[in-house]
Amino acid sequence: MVDGGWISGLNSYMKSIHYIPSTNCTLHLLPMAQLSFELINKDPVSNARAGLIRTDHGEIPTPVFMPVGTVGSVKAVTSEQLAEEVKARIILGNTYHLYLRPGTGVLENAGGLHRFMNWSRPILTDSGGYQVFSLAGTRKITEEGVVFKSHIDGSPHLFTPEKVMDIQRSIGGDIIMAFDECPAFGAGYEYAKTSMELTHRWLDRCLERFGNTPDKYGYTQNLFPIVQGGVFEDLRKQSCEFVSSRDAVGNAIGGLSVGEPDEQLYEMTALCCEGLPADKPRYLMGVGTPWNLLECIALGVDMFDCVMPTRNGRNGMLFTSRGVINIDNKKWENDFSPIDEGTTGIFSNRYSKAYLRHLVKSRELTALTIASVHNLSFYLQLMNQAREHILQGDFISWKNERVEVLKQRL
Repeated sequence: MVDGGWISGLNSYMKSIHYIPSTNCTLHLLPMAQLSFELINKDPVSNARAGLIRTDHGEIPTPVFMPVGTVGSVKAVTSEQLAEEVKARIILGNTYHLYLRPGTGVLENAGGLHRFMNWSRPILTDSGGYQVFSLAGTRKITEEGVVFKSHIDGSPHLFTPEKVMDIQRSIGGDIIMAFDECPAFGAGYEYAKTSMELTHRWLDRCLERFGNTPDKYGYTQNLFPIVQGGVFEDLRKQSCEFVSSRDAVGNAIGGLSVGEPDEQLYEMTALCCEGLPADKPRYLMGVGTPWNLLECIALGVDMFDCVMPTRNGRNGMLFTSRGVINIDNKKWENDFSPIDEGTTGIFSNRYSKAYLRHLVKSRELTALTIASVHNLSFYLQLMNQAREHILQGDFISWKNERVEVLKQRL
């Protein structure tokens, strides 16, 4: 007979060390620790920096690109491929989509998104704000929050800052985002100002709710605020000051890459990097092309996400070390060279351009996986190369040379 007191003592011990049983019953003893950021080196002639983010699910060398797994899956790519082929250090999940399907009940029963999708590394969840506000014809913004209709069945829902915090607690991301309003490109000054002020009030509500709710799965979750202000310099400065005053463990720059020209993207990004704390990671949301990433690294950005490598890959656009390829073009029909010898990923070197073009033209589903894995591998490798050159002190000369090459249409 097993002694009940012994079991009670074991349970207490497991709780004290934050034991989490995994799906395969392997013991994981996770130290509970707030996210930390170590600045390792700064480029001598730009604001580029190499750092290290530490979370309970592992370390993230920066600069870093985060593949977007909207519904708990990076489209056409398995968790194993993300870890072993792409070598992603952190991925994204989307609050709006995961709330609607499969729902927080299923995710809680699974033990959070990490277990649900069998992903052992860090996850960042966005707040769903961008998706909600993109539903321009079916949503209504009030001080309380946003009423919107599901794109799946038309059912009505209400997102408030408090509810979004609760949903992200249930999803279980290591980094969760504040609920913000993202004004459309072209919004006037008064709308951008009103929107920014609403985002600030919502941030304080997010912080209060986040501070009053526990971590759900035995590891630490960390909240990032989001800077807004459209393309207006004074609003961006105000938002940076407000966000910085809340002293979060990291900060995000939102409301860009929504249609503005690259020059404006870089101008606003530079301003925000100057206005945000240097000892916290800076996350530029929704950006972008390979050359966008390199230019924004030079301005001081540490973290990026974008659907571009996977969405464009599924539509036949490949980013390579020599430039951009439209694999649908007939010129690749008899090109039996690897997709990109300059990218070290297995998919990039194992399959030829002619073969991938054949799969695309045949509408073979395998094409979606090969193209997506290649593009993601290229993006992750580009971030690793940028980091190496920051550490070596020659980032700017390398960046300037690479940008011109990467923009070429082959």
